[in-house]
Amino acid sequence: MYEFGNRDTSYRQSIQIPRRRPFFLDVRRHAPVAPHSAFFVHGMGGWGPIVLAGVLAGAMLDARAQDGSSRCGAEAMSAGRVVRVIDGRSFVLDDGREIRLASLEVAPVSDMSAAGQAAQAVLTSMLAGREIELRSAAAAPDRYGRTLAYAFTASERRPVAHAMLATGHARVGAQIGDPACVAELLSRERVARTAKIGLWGDPQYGIMDAGNLAGLVAARGRFTVVEGKVASVRESGGTIYVNFGRRWSQALTVTISKRQERIFSNAGRSPRALENRRLRVRGWVEVRNGPRIEASRPEQIELVEAN
Repeated sequence: MYEFGNRDTSYRQSIQIPRRRPFFLDVRRHAPVAPHSAFFVHGMGGWGPIVLAGVLAGAMLDARAQDGSSRCGAEAMSAGRVVRVIDGRSFVLDDGREIRLASLEVAPVSDMSAAGQAAQAVLTSMLAGREIELRSAAAAPDRYGRTLAYAFTASERRPVAHAMLATGHARVGAQIGDPACVAELLSRERVARTAKIGLWGDPQYGIMDAGNLAGLVAARGRFTVVEGKVASVRESGGTIYVNFGRRWSQALTVTISKRQERIFSNAGRSPRALENRRLRVRGWVEVRNGPRIEASRPEQIELVEAN
């Protein structure tokens, strides 16, 4: 099984883009969906093109309505034309820059990942040969030389992240920073999650129960969204442990550094106030005397009753 959202892997399989401008994706004809959604069809593991009315078309139009008001991204960067799409969140511009869409997690592109291939195909259909505008998300490129940025189609100023999230081909990542941007992206993700389309309709990528020990162990090293009720909050050796089970080794534990407690508290996520609350947590699963997710940013924790 390929690991989803592995931070240490750089995926290089790509789709070459012809220089002519391709036909733009019509979601009524080409919207890939998960095999367990209500719109399942055969082909690409259930992520193939289908006639899709209602939910996805409405989501795309709703996303376009918010184009001019996106709060994500800092300074504007030089624009460019997309000449190659690498995966569901990475592409290359005509000036050689490799861009990685900020704040998104997608399935990897591989022969075994229909979800990853579908995300790549959708991003290709949106950006192939098109001029895009960029807003910076990081001061410097990542360790692979990729520029982290938020992308917008130049002609419509449509946020690419909105479309990927609302159609279920991406999930909101673990480190964003700006609370306004966090709320904006989560609202787009909620469209797909509520309708159980795309990744949210696939058990491999959907929300996992915090008490699912076998599932959490199998998800080691993968970006995962987990939901459950907090049983206890404890502190030891400079680390705060948010336990989802009476026996911490048998359910998820979220760890928060004591040094970052104030950051969480200022964001309305005081660790000590989380006991008996139902949470949705996102991050990379580690297994050390039980499954755990390290939370370094408040946006990794959502209060389920508020969403």
